[in-house]
Amino acid sequence: MALTLYVDTARWRAHHKHVQEQFPGLVPVCKGNGYGFGHERLAEEATRLGADVLAVGTTYEAARIKDWFGGDLLVLTPFRRGEEPVPLPDRVIRSVSSVDGVYGLVGARVVIEVMSSMKRHGVSEQDLPHLHAAIENVRHEGFAIHLPLDRTDGSDAVEEVIGWMDRLRAARLPLHTMFVSHLKAEELVRLQQQFPQTRFRARIGTRLWLGDHEATEYRGAVLDVTRVSKGERFGYRQQKAASDGFLTVVAGGTSHGVGLEAPKALHGVMPRAKGVARAGLATVNRNLSPFVWAGKQRWFAEPPHMQVSILFIPADATEPKVGDELVAHLRHTTTQFDRLVDC
Repeated sequence: MALTLYVDTARWRAHHKHVQEQFPGLVPVCKGNGYGFGHERLAEEATRLGADVLAVGTTYEAARIKDWFGGDLLVLTPFRRGEEPVPLPDRVIRSVSSVDGVYGLVGARVVIEVMSSMKRHGVSEQDLPHLHAAIENVRHEGFAIHLPLDRTDGSDAVEEVIGWMDRLRAARLPLHTMFVSHLKAEELVRLQQQFPQTRFRARIGTRLWLGDHEATEYRGAVLDVTRVSKGERFGYRQQKAASDGFLTVVAGGTSHGVGLEAPKALHGVMPRAKGVARAGLATVNRNLSPFVWAGKQRWFAEPPHMQVSILFIPADATEPKVGDELVAHLRHTTTQFDRLVDC
């Protein structure tokens, strides 16, 4: 009995091809937990797509994925002096976000990140005159810019990239390749038309692997069902059942990521109101689970355990049976499945 990720493989791969057609020369991204699929599986899919470069998050990820992907590996986390050395093959390309970082990678293959409106990391305009000497001692693979997802000020993503292209050109730095993130297909076309001598390569993760929500589904298997009456005590904390119903033990607990949630940016009054309501219910131990039974998302009977969750199914609903599977609305990037089934 397991928490299973079901993948409609043909549909999933058709989506990959569609994205690849929209973004010629795309660089697939495989980082974290492999967007819920695992590093080995995404390395296999990137190879199937014919990708020559696979972007990973850290040097530790590169050390693992190098045995599963035969092309170049682009490490997205910038190099810092003093970091723990990790043995890596020559086909690994390091990102750098400072002049000092370039000087610290003599002989290495490097991509230089510029500071975008994200304000996360990158070289500044003032750094550009110092890059000439620095890049003489590395194998410069191009520049990169990581753009924000939302532009609440109404600014144009393409104009931001153009601004950096003009600065780099004015500084007489090589512009053969620019790696970009979070651009639309039509925006990439605009850039390629304006700068035909530069190859723009989109680094894409979420849109590539998770863009078709109907291609994947998590389901947790029912392990046990126990009928309880109103007022009857149960669980670790011996709470009382609020009404008659069924305590349903389902595969999927904290070790799988169930009950764990990354903070979300809320836009608008209604989402904020719902967030406040959920927080209020949580203070009285009422937490909605990600599991769905009989068309409704069901409540946790108590906080999820390490490998299972106990749900409360009211008596007026159909009684679950051992072996049934409940659809689970889980976030791929925070979930670890027991098994993956291609179907």
